[in-house]
Amino acid sequence: MSLIPSWFGGRRSDAFDPFSLDLWDPFKDFPFPSSSLSASTFRENSAFVNTRIDWRETPEAHVFKADLPGLKKEEVKVEVEDDRVLQISGERKVEKEDKNDKWHRVERSSGMFMRRFRLPENAKMDKVKASMENGVLTVTVPKVEEKKPEVKAIDISG
Repeated sequence: MSLIPSWFGGRRSDAFDPFSLDLWDPFKDFPFPSSSLSASTFRENSAFVNTRIDWRETPEAHVFKADLPGLKKEEVKVEVEDDRVLQISGERKVEKEDKNDKWHRVERSSGMFMRRFRLPENAKMDKVKASMENGVLTVTVPKVEEKKPEVKAIDISG
């Protein structure tokens, strides 16, 4: 694929075609040992890398949102450890392959994923709640109410 538009040099280019997903792989011909890096290894581990989670802090809670399309709530685990660590994990199974199928492209990730977050001291670890709707996992960790210092006015004599 040329990154030069067709008006330079007269060659047609796919660079501006939004539907062209064939990207140049700079490591395609690099001599990696077959046991350490292969297409199947990358495919199995790509779910771990691609699990994106947003962490937002509101005045009342810490809110985590994870996009987990295609997973059921039974395939996802939310755990809390004693030292204020929130762990979100799960597994997306590989689809069963039929020997008669001809695959043209495999882009969806599969395999296990795990993300861990150390929560601040103001997190109520015993009140964590999780829900899943339309492939989005929402974990809410309420915050401990901060005591506001009591201000007392002092009369000045004199």
